[in-house]
Amino acid sequence: MENREEKRNLESIPVGSLRIIPLKSCKQLGEKVDKYLVGWRTERENEHKNSLAFSGYQRESYILNAKLPRFGSGEGKGEISESVRGSDLYILVDVCNYSLTYKMAGYENRMSPDDHYQDLKRVIAAVGGKARRITVIMPFLYESRQHKRTARESLDCALALQELTRMGVDNIITFDAHDARVQNAIPLKGFETVQPAYQFIKGLLRNVKDLTLDASHMMVVSPDEGGMSRAIYIANVLGLDMGMFYKRRDYTKIVNGRNPIIAHEFLGSDVTDKDIIIVDDMISSGESILEVASELKKRNAGRIFVFSTFGLFTNGFDKFDDFYDKGLINKILTTNLIYQPEELLEKEWYISCDLSKYIAYIIDTLNHDSSISDLLRPSERIQSIVARYNNGEL
Repeated sequence: MENREEKRNLESIPVGSLRIIPLKSCKQLGEKVDKYLVGWRTERENEHKNSLAFSGYQRESYILNAKLPRFGSGEGKGEISESVRGSDLYILVDVCNYSLTYKMAGYENRMSPDDHYQDLKRVIAAVGGKARRITVIMPFLYESRQHKRTARESLDCALALQELTRMGVDNIITFDAHDARVQNAIPLKGFETVQPAYQFIKGLLRNVKDLTLDASHMMVVSPDEGGMSRAIYIANVLGLDMGMFYKRRDYTKIVNGRNPIIAHEFLGSDVTDKDIIIVDDMISSGESILEVASELKKRNAGRIFVFSTFGLFTNGFDKFDDFYDKGLINKILTTNLIYQPEELLEKEWYISCDLSKYIAYIIDTLNHDSSISDLLRPSERIQSIVARYNNGEL
């Protein structure tokens, strides 16, 4: 796998000199991505390295310094301290990073998704159209839960996508968009929603040693009808059965902005003694995941593993600790695409899946104007890691 990836893209000329701006919200992830790119490009042999088309191909770092200072009133601005003219620019932002603060009228104010999105626009505005191409890598798509209109509502995600493309953004890369159909808002621009299925499977296989990967010992479950396609993909590549829950809601009431769930109904074959993988795009408060885990345990399921791209844990970790102590959940896997508090990383039940190398592959490939379709379809890599696991090589 390593060698196949290392040898890609050598024939094509880069679109422009590669530069990355990880906003403060994405600093750690950006630094890891940068390290991979520096390593690969230092090792990569290329006869054209000294030609004009490859100028700036090898650097000690591809990170471009951008500042986002704030005034005492809470207003801000974007500043770029070096030239971006003609560069192929990748801006990384994590709109879910609630750990960052700024001063406003003497008070400490936590940054909300709106603040992060505004900072992204400030950086794009500071670039001032001088970059050759701008790609925004926004793992958690801003306002992606507000993707469709029911009655009189704002369509925030679609608005944001249109605003970014009007500002000169050429491509938007996100992970596991809540509903990929929001790309219809910008039909003539690049929009990729990447599924981290391979990283989840690798994370599970590396950390749990006694799994039997076949339909009689294991099953994939979607907690609702919206996540069916994720579960179907993982079930198919692993050769497992699939089941799903649907939420029976009370449409006569609205609590916290949505209709309350009366019950989770299960559709699927018998789960008795089977290890279960629950697949979802995000854990917000975690209520629905925990309820699904309880329902599966009532049906005598074996161990329960949760794959969720974004672990927001908006109501803290106490309930998850409780479920783990009672044996209702075995492991929860989420990615480092959004902010992870230290407390989460120390939990016994938690496995973090690192996507920095994957993002570096995507950036490296796109900078060479090559196809990323093999990166977006990881079934070969999944088959290969499963074979290694079954041979005891992991």
